[in-house]
Amino acid sequence: MQDDLLIQVSSAIRELRKQKNITIQELADKANVSKGLISQVENNRTVPSLPVFMNIVKSLGMDLTDFFKDIPTGNNGQKVIIKRAQDYQHFEKEHAKGFNYKRILTCTVNDHPVDIVLLELKKGAKRNKSVKTDAFEYKYIIRGKIEHLIDNETYILEEGDSIFFDGRMGHNPSNVGEDDALLLVVYFFNTNDRKV
Repeated sequence: MQDDLLIQVSSAIRELRKQKNITIQELADKANVSKGLISQVENNRTVPSLPVFMNIVKSLGMDLTDFFKDIPTGNNGQKVIIKRAQDYQHFEKEHAKGFNYKRILTCTVNDHPVDIVLLELKKGAKRNKSVKTDAFEYKYIIRGKIEHLIDNETYILEEGDSIFFDGRMGHNPSNVGEDDALLLVVYFFNTNDRKV
C-alpha cells in the first residue's frame, strides 16, 4: 500500500468518525485500542496492523468494501489534476487550538507521496510542544508572521518567505503576527532514510 493511499485512509477514518458523531475515545473503546492509537492513525502518524484496522472500520459500522469504495487509489493516468476550493478537505492534526488545516491534494510524484495543505494559524496560535512528521516539509507564508522553532532554533518568517526542513526534527510553528496567518505546506513523505 502506498503512503498516499495511507493518507487517504487516515483521512477517511477521521471523517467517518466525525460524520457519525463518535469521539476518538468512543471509537477507541469500540475497537478495543487506545485513544492515542486512534489519534495517531487519524493523523497519519502510525499504520495499524491489519486486524486493528479491520476492527476500526467495523467499529465505524462499515465493511472493507464500503470503506474503500470512495477512496481514490491514484490519478488514473491523468496528466492534469484540478481541485476546486470547495473540494479541499478540512482535517485536524495534533489537537492544536487555532491550527486549521485544509488538504488540497494528496498524490504520488515519481513514486514519492506528496501532501499539499493550506494551514491557517489564528492570531496567537501555538502548540504546547514540538511535533515530528515523517516527511520533508516546505512552508510558504502567504500572509502573516510566523515564528518557527525547528530543532531548538528559532526562525522568523513573514509574507513571501519560505522554509524547507526535515520534519523528523522536532518543530513547532507559532503565529506571532497581529492577524491570522496563512501558509501553504507541502509534505514530501520519506521513503527512505535520506537527510536534507
